[in-house]
Amino acid sequence: MYDLRPLVLLSAGLVLTGCSQPIFGGLFERPAEEAAAEAPAPDTEEAAPIAPPPPVGATTAEEFDTTSAADRAAALAAPVTQEQAILGRTSATLGDPADPGIWLKTPLVSEVAQGRVSWEGQEITVELRPSGGEPGSGSQISLAAMRLLGAPLTAIIEVDVTRL
Repeated sequence: MYDLRPLVLLSAGLVLTGCSQPIFGGLFERPAEEAAAEAPAPDTEEAAPIAPPPPVGATTAEEFDTTSAADRAAALAAPVTQEQAILGRTSATLGDPADPGIWLKTPLVSEVAQGRVSWEGQEITVELRPSGGEPGSGSQISLAAMRLLGAPLTAIIEVDVTRL
């Protein structure tokens, strides 16, 4: 006799994932007005530029890195302000290459902020994003940031992090 439990579980999962699609009446979908009301208010500080997502079927680092030349130049430029809070040093590995932008997900911050990351004499401006991890658990760095630092994409790098 065949065990049908895995098939039943798989079918249930597929049905539930489709419940947010309009074709199924949006069983788990929140009304647009409710979602908009709960969205966080935009920051009054100047936000980091948002790079477009990589194209479908991207396979190379160049295809995944959708930051513009202006974004890269701004990240390499020295900060206008000299006030910086040293957050510490963290081990960083390549984060999700499909997540565009120049960022560092780290347990060193509890909210999104602008900061600087330095590695082997190279320093860039990044968006610091909270990782939700425990202190000392390491960080993830964007593909664009790794490329700007000149770091090998497969390496674990030690970066110094400051908050602007």
